[in-house]
Amino acid sequence: MGSLFRSEPMCLAQLFLQSGTAYECLSALGEKGLVQFRDLNQNVSSFQRKFVGEVKRCEELERILAYLAQEIHRADIPLPEGETSPPAPPLKQVLEMQEQLQKLEVELREVTRNKEKLRKNLLELIEYTHMLRVTRTFVRRSVEFEPTYEEFPALDSDSLLDYSSMQRLGAKLGFVSGLIHQGKVEAFERMLWRVCKGYTIVTYAELDESLEDPETGEVIKWYVFLISFWGEQIGHKVKKICDCYHCHVYPYPSTAEERREIQEGLSTRIQDLYTVLHKTEDYLRQVLCKAAESVYSRAVQVKKMKAIYHMLNMCSLDVTNKCLIAEVWCPEADLQGLRRALEDGSRESGTTIASFMNTIPTKETPPTLIRTNKFTEGFQNIVDAYGVGSYREVNPALFSIITFPFLFAVMFGDLGHGFVMFLFALLLVVNENHPRLSQSQEILGMFFNGRYILLLMGLFSVYTGLIYNDCFSKSVNLFGSGWNVSAMYSAGHPPAERQRMALWNDSVVRRSRLLQLDPSVPGVFQGPYPLGIDPIWNLATNRLTFLNSFKMKMSVILGIIHMTFGVVLGIFNHLHFRKKFNIYLVSVPELLFLLCMFGYLIFMIVYKWLVYSAETSRVAPSILIEFINMFLFPSTATSGLYAGQEHVQRLLLAVTALAVPVLFLGKPLFLLWLHNGRSCFGVSRSGYTLVRKDSEEEVSLMGSQDIEEGSSPLEDGCREVTCEEFNFGEILMTQVIHSIEFCLGCISNTASYLRLWALSLAHAQLSDVLWAMLMRVGLRVDKTYGVLLLLPVMALFAVLTIFILLVMEGLSAFLHAIRLHWVEFQNKFYVGAGTKFVPFSFRRLSWKFSDDGA
Repeated sequence: MGSLFRSEPMCLAQLFLQSGTAYECLSALGEKGLVQFRDLNQNVSSFQRKFVGEVKRCEELERILAYLAQEIHRADIPLPEGETSPPAPPLKQVLEMQEQLQKLEVELREVTRNKEKLRKNLLELIEYTHMLRVTRTFVRRSVEFEPTYEEFPALDSDSLLDYSSMQRLGAKLGFVSGLIHQGKVEAFERMLWRVCKGYTIVTYAELDESLEDPETGEVIKWYVFLISFWGEQIGHKVKKICDCYHCHVYPYPSTAEERREIQEGLSTRIQDLYTVLHKTEDYLRQVLCKAAESVYSRAVQVKKMKAIYHMLNMCSLDVTNKCLIAEVWCPEADLQGLRRALEDGSRESGTTIASFMNTIPTKETPPTLIRTNKFTEGFQNIVDAYGVGSYREVNPALFSIITFPFLFAVMFGDLGHGFVMFLFALLLVVNENHPRLSQSQEILGMFFNGRYILLLMGLFSVYTGLIYNDCFSKSVNLFGSGWNVSAMYSAGHPPAERQRMALWNDSVVRRSRLLQLDPSVPGVFQGPYPLGIDPIWNLATNRLTFLNSFKMKMSVILGIIHMTFGVVLGIFNHLHFRKKFNIYLVSVPELLFLLCMFGYLIFMIVYKWLVYSAETSRVAPSILIEFINMFLFPSTATSGLYAGQEHVQRLLLAVTALAVPVLFLGKPLFLLWLHNGRSCFGVSRSGYTLVRKDSEEEVSLMGSQDIEEGSSPLEDGCREVTCEEFNFGEILMTQVIHSIEFCLGCISNTASYLRLWALSLAHAQLSDVLWAMLMRVGLRVDKTYGVLLLLPVMALFAVLTIFILLVMEGLSAFLHAIRLHWVEFQNKFYVGAGTKFVPFSFRRLSWKFSDDGA
């Protein structure tokens, strides 16, 4: 793993790939993942590039493999996934693999089509069988009526719909039978009545079992119907209505003998279809099982092959069309590995002319590469979410490994809650090789990816919980309290001390609801608690007032130290990019402005803690009043914290006032002075520009670089960099905006760190309220019902603790810690305007099959 302090140095390399070895060389590069390709054909459309045909072939193979995977999944055949990915297939095997896959697809489609046709026929025969069985009970006639002819029927005595009257009219009854979906029965019957004017008789019966629809494959409830109609025209209407409602219509036998013959024929055909269908399914499963053994490895090979051709499409051809030229960004530490990969690819292809590479100078800004491992990856992702770091600038992720979980723990300080979070993260870390955890995509996947962040956050919360002495809102008395209550009784002191001090006696204890300990009384305060806050404060009514003062001062101290550290890191950026004038004209004034105001505030806080004791606490001046008087110059003299305080404060104000104009005008005037003595300017080092080419600051740095580095004469710089116009107004406005933002930000950012105090108190109070509303109530119930009540109360307390205090409060503290790093800390030195180094690596490909069917 490379350095986390700064991104790795990069170089631009030019690869010369012989046409016969380009595929093998890129295959070797993809396995190692060393370089990022630049697109040399940006003005060429995707359909006009050289290897577009090969890419289409790979997409066709992907389509076939996706179809095979879909059929294998449908047949409930396990799809084995290998632990190691096979290399990209050699070119001589690609056509053979394509032919095999196409042949297998054609065979599978044909067998599947035959299987579906057999299955559909079988379902239709089963439906016909059920229809014959049910309709046999609809009409019971022993003999078939033959039509008799009568000129005038007796309409007054016989109904037109009677069988005998229909026959006397010279018409024979017609029948339509079939099956209809359960939900369409009412609408179907209503439509028949309206269209046929009542000249139909419809009989229904519900099937006992649900049948599968031959068209859709859905298992639904069916109704068997039998429609008797009179007249040929009505028969046509009935058949059209059946078609509109997607009824499954089957022939209705006219005689019992015909019905019996049809049923016997159906039974025979169903048995034959079952036999053929089972053999077809067995053969299909054998083919799919054989295909499942190699479909994963072939899918991996096709994806690698497609990625190689995509990279080859970014290369340009030389004038002879026999060599491919590629430009890649490569870390300087991996140049030797790049050469070995080219040698391996050339040797594998068996060519006599090997591919080679050479580095070339450039003025373009390289991409940013910061190597991480499974521990540092989460912290680097937090920084990259704000913005990928500019090339070679200081990386905040190195310091966030400590500062981020610590600031989170300051807001989340609780021994019990931190320990629960630590155990959860430790469980994820111990089982990090479990495949279900590493492949989860939901909220558990987010927790798993940040398992080491959670681990440190829980560990630091245990530490701050010890400092705050909070464990599920209760204090832990590990070393014994430093306060002695018995020393407040008057009986334990001589008469002279009794008159001078407000001591307790029996009457005072009985009459008073609240009693106050006086640390100035001898023996009451025996010394500070060894670690953290004394547990006796958990019993005090002014506990919140005491913690407010303590945590507010602590938040200010931590915030100013954090911001000062960010300004100091900016100095390392200026030293690396060899802009020393920025140290004297930007960083030093910023430090003076910050430390002379807020650094002095820290000094006063610490000084008051060290100098004033319990005996002199009543005469100690207010730090807030003293800090305000520093700017107001009051006419009346104040006691102050120390002798000569007024002169020190005026000196600090004078330094602060002098730092502001230097911060506003120092850098622009210095660049203008450089510009007036030069005619052409430019900066280059190791072939890279240090900042963007359109920067006005870049134009004015050539002179200072020559002086500091002893670089080549001005004429060499003029040959390398074209002259650009110097715009003093733009530089001045940029610096003024930056200075105003910093000066105002020192005040607003310091106030922003008070969220450490606010969220810490909110977490402690919410935890205390949860304890008071649940556990205290459960523990106060008498012993008869207390045991039965305590178990559900403890379960509810655990659930609310996890979801409210751990999840919701933890997420809130996590987001505030991110904000403190992004806004208050990183804006002091971190630009975050770079591009991430994305190497050509097969490990970045997804091996999952697409959901697209054939």
